[in-house]
Amino acid sequence: MEWTYVIIVLVVLALLWWSIKVVSQYERGVHFRLGKVVGVKQPGLNFIVPLIDKLQKVDMRVITLVVEPQEVITKDNVTIKVDAVVYFQVVNPELAVIRVYDYVKAATQICLTTLRSVLGQSELDELLAHREQINQRLRGIIDEQTERWGVMVTVVEVKDVQLPEGMQRAMARQAEAEREKRAKIIHAEGEYLAAERLAGAAQILTAQAGGLQLRYLQTLTEIAGEHNSTIIPIPIDILSAVSSLTKVGGK
Repeated sequence: MEWTYVIIVLVVLALLWWSIKVVSQYERGVHFRLGKVVGVKQPGLNFIVPLIDKLQKVDMRVITLVVEPQEVITKDNVTIKVDAVVYFQVVNPELAVIRVYDYVKAATQICLTTLRSVLGQSELDELLAHREQINQRLRGIIDEQTERWGVMVTVVEVKDVQLPEGMQRAMARQAEAEREKRAKIIHAEGEYLAAERLAGAAQILTAQAGGLQLRYLQTLTEIAGEHNSTIIPIPIDILSAVSSLTKVGGK
């Protein structure tokens, strides 16, 4: 009789142990009874009926999925390698359990196929210049597919775009030519502005009586100071007269 009581106590303790389930704060427990979902258990201490009920825990934290470099042919026939990172999390644990066998693996495959599809429909310049728009398109398409599994995609980021070496050299030459073009344009604009300033200064000096003579004397002073030499100034009127006689003599 004593052994019978011991066995009964052990069985009761075992059933009690199997009936106690602890769900962590970052988890939810999908409660099955005879194979049918009867609810979702919240974090904390929960009890189930042994041998009849089953509790399947689902992690509700954000999952980081790193997509390894994928070879993609863009719309303009450029072969590139692209890698990405995807952040997603379960928002409906019941659907994540009963709608898909392994939601992480399924989400991974959806990310791979969507990445190749979207980038294959985009040109290289669009991918390089408008990456944020590409990311939004990827997130929208992936999230639309995973929503029925109770999984929400929060962020999709294309991390790196690896170009062929020939394409890299061509883009480097293009960038260098563009920089040279901008430098020449800036230099030409500077020359144009300087010419405008000089023309304006010449008009002012010519319009003012004695202005040109004063500027002439100032220039001579600067030249004498730089070269440490003595310069005898010749009045501009004499220079003008000589120039006129030269022109008349030439005729």
